[in-house]
Amino acid sequence: MLYKAYEIQRSLLNACSAMASMGAELLNDSRFPLAGTGLTQMYASALDVFAHATAPRGKPTFGIKAIHLDGQAHVVTETTEIHRPFGDLKRFSHDGLPADAPRLLIVAPMSGHYATLLRGTLERMLEHNVVYITDWADAKFVPLSEGRFDLDEYIDYIVDFLEFIGPGAHLMAVCQPSVPAFAATAIMARENNPCRPVSLTMMGGPIDTRESPTAVNDHAITRPHVWFKHNVITTVPANYPGAGRRVYPGFVQLASFMSMNLGSHMMSHYALFNHLVQGDGESAEGTKTFYEEYRSVCDMTAEFYLQTVDVVFQRHALPKGEFAHRGQVVDLGAIHDTAILCIEGERDDISGIGQTRAALKVTPNLPDKLKQYHLAAEVGHYGIFNGSRWRNKIAPIVDEWIDRHDARDSGRKLSVVA
Repeated sequence: MLYKAYEIQRSLLNACSAMASMGAELLNDSRFPLAGTGLTQMYASALDVFAHATAPRGKPTFGIKAIHLDGQAHVVTETTEIHRPFGDLKRFSHDGLPADAPRLLIVAPMSGHYATLLRGTLERMLEHNVVYITDWADAKFVPLSEGRFDLDEYIDYIVDFLEFIGPGAHLMAVCQPSVPAFAATAIMARENNPCRPVSLTMMGGPIDTRESPTAVNDHAITRPHVWFKHNVITTVPANYPGAGRRVYPGFVQLASFMSMNLGSHMMSHYALFNHLVQGDGESAEGTKTFYEEYRSVCDMTAEFYLQTVDVVFQRHALPKGEFAHRGQVVDLGAIHDTAILCIEGERDDISGIGQTRAALKVTPNLPDKLKQYHLAAEVGHYGIFNGSRWRNKIAPIVDEWIDRHDARDSGRKLSVVA
């Protein structure tokens, strides 16, 4: 019933959004006698804000056409290298990269948003690397006949993608995928897989949520596992290809995140209203662009979501040495030559300080020279991987880490044509 009720509400809001948009256009039309006057401008701005907040949204595109380096534009190519039911492997390159440019696999979060949330991350890393990224599917569009998808499958996808890219690749996990990416690295190390990553960068990831618990962590541990199963899991309705699939809907995740910082979101929309009233189109467009991406959400399979809550947030299985993949316990001690960089934000309200850094404590056989930690001052969760501080202060640290260890592993790396 939850999903059906949402669909009814969405249909009604879509109609209201269209009407509000038409109303705003009418009031702003130069042929309208009162266009641009005080009250008319306020009404038009209010309608515009409402229309934008309730507009339907699908899957965004990456839309990266060119990379600008040293005043020169380089054309970006985007290709889908592997297509699978629950996620594709996309490749980005540009004509300014050398043939031996480092290859980086970015594992995007499967946490209610599309991989395009990392557009800024990808664009910045693309300056010096051939970048691959996991483009996870919206579960409501995956037919039941394609089977299930949980943490085991997630880890398998990462391993398979690294094997496709070949020896010498680097791995980056942003937030949620830090756990499966860390596990995949350990599994590949245990098997002496030649395609194990040369370096692993984890940013704002919940490796050990017992460290500096946040409101998100508290929400996960104050309720029993069965509560999540009965209260936030629902069935995809018949109007989608994934009809009948049990999912954790993206709209529930969005509502949760919005409610965590409701005051800030309300002030952002009030600021948007003021920008429109004042005719500050550039500032208004910036706010709209952010929320267009932020409100574009997708569903997760119920088995993946519930297993993540149980294993990562309630039982802390990975740092305790109890995390299992396909029935076999993952030995983090197997990691001995993958350089690990952990990055956290001082003001992160999703993954607290110390949760990602914990990865450096549970890899006893990795030399200290292959470990590094960086705490980004005055940076929140989103700012770790997007925005000016990411581009100018954090990304250069990642660049240096990749370059240092790419050179170290040049003997194992395969040559790639950009």
